[in-house]
Amino acid sequence: MWQTYYTPTSVDEALRLLAEHGPEARIIAGGTDLLVELQRGDREARVLVDVTRIGGLDRVRLDDDGLIHIGPAVTHNLAVASGLLVERGFPLALACWRVGTPQLRNRGTVAGNLVTASPANDTITALWALDAKLTLRSVRGERTLPLADFYQGVRQTALASDEMVTDVAFPALGPNRRGTFAKLALRRTHGISVVNAATVLTFDGDTVTQARITLGSVAPTIIRAPEAEGALLGAPLSAGPPGRPGRIAEAADLAAQAAVPIADIRAGADYRSEMVRVLVRRALITLRDGNKQGELPDRPAMLWGRTEGRFPRLAGKTVCHHDEGPEPIECTVNGDNVVVQGAGGKTLLAMLREDLGLTGTKEGCGEGECGTCTVWLDGIAVLSCLTPAPRAHGAHIVTVEGLA
Repeated sequence: MWQTYYTPTSVDEALRLLAEHGPEARIIAGGTDLLVELQRGDREARVLVDVTRIGGLDRVRLDDDGLIHIGPAVTHNLAVASGLLVERGFPLALACWRVGTPQLRNRGTVAGNLVTASPANDTITALWALDAKLTLRSVRGERTLPLADFYQGVRQTALASDEMVTDVAFPALGPNRRGTFAKLALRRTHGISVVNAATVLTFDGDTVTQARITLGSVAPTIIRAPEAEGALLGAPLSAGPPGRPGRIAEAADLAAQAAVPIADIRAGADYRSEMVRVLVRRALITLRDGNKQGELPDRPAMLWGRTEGRFPRLAGKTVCHHDEGPEPIECTVNGDNVVVQGAGGKTLLAMLREDLGLTGTKEGCGEGECGTCTVWLDGIAVLSCLTPAPRAHGAHIVTVEGLA
């Protein structure tokens, strides 16, 4: 696990820490992927730099040029709750809705999902179709990359060790530019994609003038389907006359041909290719008919009470905790002020059970699927098995014992 955990109060301080510690340091926001990787030994990071207490990083906004900007601490649930994204970035809002459980979506961030770089990550597919760009910043300066140029292989990105994603931006959808997202998993909730697909089309009247079709979990990285896109251009979407395939069927077939999937525990390669055909066809019919596939519920389950999903910022200087150091974690647990030492390298779950004796919070799967470790963190439901204990410093925690 980690040895040092920093909680800076500004982006400049976070970047300074990245520069100081080099490849040993990693930015952590939600940590829903990173902590699993650290616990399994798939990734090393001696130093974690937590950016979730920095003010202003959890905002979604539209600028004067028609670009939607997403801050690095925008969680999946904040994206789902954003009226701007639902109206003008619908593929991303729907992709975020299909990620995990409410507790996971309350911590996991859009930017973190992009940086993890799994070919099954839903938000990558949606944002690639939306023609997103990332702003990467370090003490050396700032650069902007198209999302397509950010990925260099399976879980490999162009992000330097001293850089942080500070902005995700894409052109807002409008009346003539529409999109949707579709996903197939082994279960309806908190399932990893067997296949996912995003489609964004631009229309002149009924005629398709631009098309972007992206596919996930069917290649080492997210891919586009250029032949399928080309088959849609210059004419209206059509189902085709009897006995002949129309543009929708042709594009769906070409998208399936673009996939180069593997067979694994979740699905065979042939099945994945066939499901690409099905998902793309459904998406195109949805866009043709003007409906929203997988419409978001009117009142999606957020489990964040009156907080609106925003964690309080931390005032003052940067806070540092070491894995077994004397620095105290000071917080309120079930209404009592507590001070815990020597827990800087633990998860919040371990601190609650081992240091405070609150065993009502259970360890089940250890990777965020079962929900038995759920606690309230500043009024927001989170998974304590995927939350570092130092994140509780200065926070209010409520466990199942506190609900009695």
